[in-house]
Amino acid sequence: MKIVAPLLTTLLLSAPVFATTYQLPSEHFDVIGSVTTVEAKYEDTLLDIARRKGIGQDHMERVNPHVDRWLPGDGAVITVPSQHILPRGPRTGLVLNLPEMRMYYYPPKKPGQPAEVQTYPMSIGRMDWGTPLGMTRIVDKVKNPTWIPPESIRQEHAAKGDPLPRVVPAGPNNPLGAYKMRLGIPGYLIHGTNRPQGVGMRVSHGCIRMLPEDIEKLFPQLPTGTPVSIVNQPVKAGWYGGKLYIEVHPPLEEYPNDRGAMVEYVNLALDDAMARRSAGTMLDNAAIDEELSRQTGIPQVISTGGF
Repeated sequence: MKIVAPLLTTLLLSAPVFATTYQLPSEHFDVIGSVTTVEAKYEDTLLDIARRKGIGQDHMERVNPHVDRWLPGDGAVITVPSQHILPRGPRTGLVLNLPEMRMYYYPPKKPGQPAEVQTYPMSIGRMDWGTPLGMTRIVDKVKNPTWIPPESIRQEHAAKGDPLPRVVPAGPNNPLGAYKMRLGIPGYLIHGTNRPQGVGMRVSHGCIRMLPEDIEKLFPQLPTGTPVSIVNQPVKAGWYGGKLYIEVHPPLEEYPNDRGAMVEYVNLALDDAMARRSAGTMLDNAAIDEELSRQTGIPQVISTGGF
């Protein structure tokens, strides 16, 4: 079977309204955005480009393995993986896909306007401080929060010779940034950060961190009570027109992640996609195996037929 090459530059599957907002695809479309390229300027780091483009740090490095993160070089061509398959499940409220380290927000549809989806990179908990899965809600919102470090975190910092105060006031040195939203899962927040270079990595104590400019935009849109779904989908599958795509991210270490587990993740994703429309579709198994090995997090065509 012929393996269909990745989409790498100019194909625009859903035109953005602005940087992180897209018109929500119809039932026949699950893919938003496009993979593009940019030329680095002499003063750029890969982290700078990732932040400007709304891409997490780990993902940006993964798709540019031969680029120096601190000195890409003037004129270096950088791949920007800003194309995404929407996670399976209801398209409502916030959906946080942990392996992807990316969130999706489905705002309430406004009369006379198309439905939309917004997407943002995020940080999640380290393996020993993992972010929990499940359904919850936003139960409280605070602008310019103070931070009272939990005793476990104070002990961890003290053991490293970096003692924390009992209370960190609002301001530029506050790890919560300028906004926090408390989840119904006790002890867990969605918040900003004073260290944006870590967004898109496993660096937190379980909370969800966002870029300062992203949470500033999202915070006023989310009323208390907004549903939040935290999912583990290292493999996503979805349609664009008559073609089926797959998107694979490295699995989380604390969940099953061997070859058998990855095959099961593929089956779950494909079962959902094929149940919605599969007439005349044949799968390119070689393309699926290739992406399971590469885990680029970029949607790849895996169908060889369809309508």
